[in-house]
Amino acid sequence: MYETLYLRASSLDEALAWLREHGDARPLSGGMTLIPTLKQRLAAPSHLIDITRIEAMRGISVQGDVLRVGALTRHAEVAASPVVEAAIPALARLANVIADPQVRNRGTMGGSVANNDPAADYPSAVLALGAQVVTSQRRIAADDYFVDTFQTALEPDELVIGFEYPIPLRAAYAKLRQPASGYAVVGVFVAQFADSIRVAVTGAGASVFRWFDAEAALHADLSEVALAGLKMDSGSLPDDDNGSAAYRGHLIETYTRRAVEALLGQPLRRPA
Repeated sequence: MYETLYLRASSLDEALAWLREHGDARPLSGGMTLIPTLKQRLAAPSHLIDITRIEAMRGISVQGDVLRVGALTRHAEVAASPVVEAAIPALARLANVIADPQVRNRGTMGGSVANNDPAADYPSAVLALGAQVVTSQRRIAADDYFVDTFQTALEPDELVIGFEYPIPLRAAYAKLRQPASGYAVVGVFVAQFADSIRVAVTGAGASVFRWFDAEAALHADLSEVALAGLKMDSGSLPDDDNGSAAYRGHLIETYTRRAVEALLGQPLRRPA
């Protein structure tokens, strides 16, 4: 790791002031993505600003048809939350298959989404559910938030402080875990709303993305046979040690079908 200075913020205002003062600073929450990045010398921030004591960035609640989750909420808290389970069970189940217990008890939703690791799980939920990413400056629609590998629409002095998830009629997540890391080789989140179906894929590209052809097919016929014969264009998919582009394309097709099967096995949620 490069030399860096550590600061612990006691409030959101203090953290933002330090981010503005130190242009190369990075916020630190769980550190599950950032610390390995530093160890591999892929980043060299001048300061690490510990935001873990900012209580305003915690909490889980439902307001109307929106599930609100604070950015510092840990994966284990999401997985165990009766509020999340009642509102969006698929989100709780996604949180419960992130990496391993050690990571789930340290890592945070905000850190995962802010770093936008291409194999992270939460981005698929944020995108498929059409969530709003609430920052210290604005609200960013999920479709506008994710840019590229480890890149988002966030400005350098902007912090993710929470998420607003529209509650779907039902949703499901299906994932092939990388055996060593627990990351998604491919993960597919499918969400059904009154007037739309959204399908988001993680682990199989430079960043999370929507599979629009699958959405169109499922919108026309929400059934287990709707995706029969539908092929994922593998031209833009990565070819690496975890599998070829063609293999990843096949995995996307397979895990989308599995997510749809899981979704159809659930009762429709009654509107609040």
